[in-house]
Amino acid sequence: MGNEEKKGSIVLENFNSTANLATNPGFQSTLSLGSKEVINEKAYNPFEHRKVEHPNSTIGSLVHLLKSSLGSGILAMPAAFKNAGLAAGAIGTLVVGFICTHCVYVLVKTSQEVCVDAKKPSMGFAETCGAAFEYGPKRLRPWANFARTFVDYAMTCTYLAALCVYIVFIAENFKEVLDEYIPEYKLSVEAYCALTLVPLVLICQIRNLKWLVPFSAIANVFLVICFAITMYYIFSDLPKPEGRVVVASVTQWPLFISTVIFAMEGIGVVMPVENEMAKPQQFLGCPGVLNVAMTIVISLYGIVGFFGYMKYGDDVRGSVTLNLPQDEVLAQSAKILMALAILFTYSLQFYVPMEMIWRQLNEKISVRYHNITQISIRTTAVVGSVALAAAFPDLELFINLSGAIFLSTLGLLTPAVIDTVHKWDRGLGPFKWILWKNLFIAMISLIALFAGSYTSIRSMVDKFYSTPVLEVVANVTSITMNDTMTV
Repeated sequence: MGNEEKKGSIVLENFNSTANLATNPGFQSTLSLGSKEVINEKAYNPFEHRKVEHPNSTIGSLVHLLKSSLGSGILAMPAAFKNAGLAAGAIGTLVVGFICTHCVYVLVKTSQEVCVDAKKPSMGFAETCGAAFEYGPKRLRPWANFARTFVDYAMTCTYLAALCVYIVFIAENFKEVLDEYIPEYKLSVEAYCALTLVPLVLICQIRNLKWLVPFSAIANVFLVICFAITMYYIFSDLPKPEGRVVVASVTQWPLFISTVIFAMEGIGVVMPVENEMAKPQQFLGCPGVLNVAMTIVISLYGIVGFFGYMKYGDDVRGSVTLNLPQDEVLAQSAKILMALAILFTYSLQFYVPMEMIWRQLNEKISVRYHNITQISIRTTAVVGSVALAAAFPDLELFINLSGAIFLSTLGLLTPAVIDTVHKWDRGLGPFKWILWKNLFIAMISLIALFAGSYTSIRSMVDKFYSTPVLEVVANVTSITMNDTMTV
């Protein structure tokens, strides 16, 4: 026969179950190999293709998820309850917590499903959003790159805004303590914000995540001790709830929603935690890592918010540590520990936006200028965040604004949109309930975005213009009000 093939002969070019057993394309063979029917190739399973060098155990992943959600935001929950009332706050915390948990579930589930379409073992937040459009309805596929870019930039802005909140946390807690023990050198919050500049610039020059681990460990210890001391004061001589607002004005609810979203959302770390799991199948489901972690988070946030507001009422401040007694060493030590914990956490949070910024600039800059460029960008980012924090040093309003603009968009609106796009051609369920559910989540997000932003900005403007010009100058130059009035 030489090199010629006879018509009708069977040629086995490979020996797997998908081999072509007939040269006649019109003939579909039903032969079996190894007692198995010749069927389409096995569906891609991303979990089987993940190669994680140091995978996290299920317990380790639970700890990481708790750590990402149980931060300084829990101390802002009493202030959130001030804008809702005891009853509305308790119910609202459960509702917002459930919605946040569902949005995380939707994001992770969509990521796992688009990994099958893209035949990739894992994806991050931005990649998942881009892939949902890329493998979604044909008319929306050109928007895939925009979705990836939008989430990248939104994540960067979210973390930079959170860094501004951290600076105000540090400044206000140090001011509370030093004003008590060094009354002759009272400085403004703006001045304390400026004093954080040098240590933050230095610590943010650390570029290797490995060297930030000790700072993170120390910060966690400080946070636990501070939280324990704070709870001790909250439950000491706890007043009866009769004197507290049960349901606050509806106009204040957007501020409550914004604060709870800011405190509770850990959307940025969810995908890295799931991607690094040894058994990612255990992240979702019941009980599952996500459900267990969020049950603990919602419970603790509700308890701290409820009893913190019951204790301090409308006098509660942006961080409940600021309400602790001024004349007791234990209370003052909690404020110092809180400030130091946030200071040490700053560099770890700074790592995320810096990684995103550097990814965009890395290939556009010559290698010989990489070092000086990194130093310049890191220094500029820290200086900018300190300047913004000093310009608007009201902690509670800053938290409300950050939660309203950034986390309501990333944590609620984006997962709702991605879920809708992904399910559009795959089925939206009976009566299109998935579409209606996502529209409800989007509505909650937009209410928090527009109403929360408007209320926060209006409060900032009112506070700024209600402050006498002379007092503003005094704050900037660190002159006390008494000296100013004397002049």
